Amino acid sequence: MLVRQHRSKGGARAVCALAVAGVMAATGGCSGGGGGDRAVADDRGGADSLDAVHRAAAVLAGTVTGTGTAVMSGAAGPGAAGSAEVRTAMETAAGGTRVTIRGRGVYDFRHRTGRLTVVLPEGAAGAAEHRPVTELLAPGALYMMNRGAGVPADKWVRVDTTSLADGNLVTGGATDPMAAAELLRGADRVTYVGRAVLDGVPVRHYRGTTDLGRAAREAAPESRGALRAAAKGFRRDTVRFDAYLDDQGRLRKVRHRFGFADEGPAVEVVSTTLLYGFGVPVSVRLPDGRDIYTGRIRQR
Repeated sequence: MLVRQHRSKGGARAVCALAVAGVMAATGGCSGGGGGDRAVADDRGGADSLDAVHRAAAVLAGTVTGTGTAVMSGAAGPGAAGSAEVRTAMETAAGGTRVTIRGRGVYDFRHRTGRLTVVLPEGAAGAAEHRPVTELLAPGALYMMNRGAGVPADKWVRVDTTSLADGNLVTGGATDPMAAAELLRGADRVTYVGRAVLDGVPVRHYRGTTDLGRAAREAAPESRGALRAAAKGFRRDTVRFDAYLDDQGRLRKVRHRFGFADEGPAVEVVSTTLLYGFGVPVSVRLPDGRDIYTGRIRQR
């Protein structure tokens, strides 16, 4: 995996094994990549801020409109997304070293499947380890090709995300876009920051904290297992976020600051997901059993 999990007395530690040896995930609080935005003065927002953030995942999946109106299963109401192109950035910092792992791909929010190509920055790993990693995302599973660590180049590695201490919120080097949105269902404190323009699109900027346990309880059934694992594996129950929603209620950008408070040096892990090109066709074919590597994965 891009991030190797370790259990310890204090909770979960995540080590970005392909990025910087010895970087351990802890409480985060820095900016990630994934698209620029600029503040625009506006006095709107107010009491519906919490509802707007809570609805973000359902709007992406097309089960409600941006105003909260339910739509029939399989139908796309006004403001529904259904699918989108995705850019991701996961920034890890420790001991003066800062590394950003970037990804790009497409995601189907109705079927909760997607494909990402994840790339490490220059100099973050040896040349033999620097090939882009292809990731397939599916409910409860993460598939990776070009995993390295002794895995044949033509084989996939399958990871049960419900067995990971972080529920794959950081393990793959990119947060599953649906999980990133589902996390907002647990928001308990939300502040409306103001209007902004993100890649030419007017958006509303919200900032707050979300509770992992509440998000797991409120999430759609396909996402609950992984979020429950995260709620148990993280030492801290809350995650800070910045969310940007367009005028149709669609999540355009979300930045999560994950905390793995533990013994050891202070480290920051910030995951940013940027969504655009809504409605793009998405075709994801999961690997056959014969194409999945079941041998021993070399640990670093």
